[in-house]
Amino acid sequence: MWPERRGRSCPKPVIAAIHGHCLGAGVDLIAACDIRWASKEAIFSIKEVDIGLSADVGSINRLPKSCGNNSWVRELAFSARNFGAQEALQNGLLSRVFESPEECLQASLKLASELSKKSPVAVQGTKVNLNYSRDHTVKESLEYIALWNQSQLFTEDIPKSVMAAVTKSQPPMYAKL
Repeated sequence: MWPERRGRSCPKPVIAAIHGHCLGAGVDLIAACDIRWASKEAIFSIKEVDIGLSADVGSINRLPKSCGNNSWVRELAFSARNFGAQEALQNGLLSRVFESPEECLQASLKLASELSKKSPVAVQGTKVNLNYSRDHTVKESLEYIALWNQSQLFTEDIPKSVMAAVTKSQPPMYAKL
């Protein structure tokens, strides 16, 4: 339950910058993150079966939904074998792989900085709706986001964003949520 409080249910996007070994509970933790990037030398493994446990903090619950490859996740959970960053990228666990840990960290910090300048109403709303759509039908998700966006029409973020785009002025300063 602890990764859920720090990942998916966190109102802000959570970026994982991974290098070195990411084993067992580490995989559970990154599975709860919104964006997962790694350096090319990263090694992953769902190790719990090797110590007589079923992965219980989220790997086997989140990874089939995040990666979409149920067979691959089952293979990893049953075998506890190590796999590298390229395999993780090919199977959807990662969205990017970098040459070095430093490059991965710098890119992650740059993305976090870019996201922090966006409308917090829009970014947090997008996260809420992505999480909702993961567990609901397209029809249910479209109805949910329509209601969500109606409630957001009264925020200051839309007029500030439009004005900045029209006047090509400085990026808007959004209120903190």
